[in-house]
Amino acid sequence: MESEGPYVGIDVAKDRLDIAVRPTGDIWSVLNDAPGIAEVVHQLAQLHPKLVVLEATGGLQMPVAGALAVAGLSLAMVNPRQVRDFARATGRLAKTDRLDAQVLAHFAEAVQPAPHALPDVQTQELTALVTRRHQVIEMLTAEKNRLRATRPESVRQRLQDHIRWLQQELGGLDKDLDHTIRQSPLWREKDNLLRSVPGIGPVVSITLLANLPELGTLSRHQIAALVGVAPLNRDSGRFRGKRMVWGGRARVRAALYMAALTATRYNPIIKAFYHRLCEAGKARKVALTACMRKLLTILNSMLKHRQPWAPDVRP
Repeated sequence: MESEGPYVGIDVAKDRLDIAVRPTGDIWSVLNDAPGIAEVVHQLAQLHPKLVVLEATGGLQMPVAGALAVAGLSLAMVNPRQVRDFARATGRLAKTDRLDAQVLAHFAEAVQPAPHALPDVQTQELTALVTRRHQVIEMLTAEKNRLRATRPESVRQRLQDHIRWLQQELGGLDKDLDHTIRQSPLWREKDNLLRSVPGIGPVVSITLLANLPELGTLSRHQIAALVGVAPLNRDSGRFRGKRMVWGGRARVRAALYMAALTATRYNPIIKAFYHRLCEAGKARKVALTACMRKLLTILNSMLKHRQPWAPDVRP
């Protein structure tokens, strides 16, 4: 039988890459720059690993992940919280970059997360613009709160100037996002389909396109679990706990929440579904979460079959 390749974990820091290999236990470090990344790719290409695992942390991992993908190595980028939970479960409470690399290699070997393709350059650009828009909105909210709490006129004037600049920046980002969407025929088609649904506006549509590229490619159960709106069991023996949702992609859930809130007023299917749940005694928050899941299921089905919204559409 052909021997199975090793599993590799790479901890990515701003200045350094720590690489760990299982089951051999090898571990080494290189600088996180172009020569260092090239060295990592060269060494791993000789090892023929079955899987390389990195944490998806703020974009620092993208240069090395891109180089590994170009080299044809099987790659998975995983949620950092999932890795930390795995580390605690295996008794690894200490945390250093070298230990993190070892934990990632162990995680790759034990869990074997599914490898996936990296987003293309256009998707990365769209994601960066959406992330920046979110940051600008957070800064705007913070500055407006400071303005309300500030009395000296000299400081208020500075705050007002900064708020005006941020509003201009937000407008520029919205134009760039719209231009990026319109440049791609595929994205333009998806955006038009999504925005045909009552409750889905431009911000929600762009957020879904950038942060949920799997929309339209998975089953309704898979997409709900990926986003974090699928109810999870909490049962043990005779105990039957409340079904709860958690995990998933927080930014997508936040956008879906606002969309569902609007849809309960203006979308005939979601509105009827929401009132039916409330009349059945469900708490409003529970009913709204169910509406988020139903709306996501409808959107997933529409993109999968490339069908625009219709009042009688069913997931």
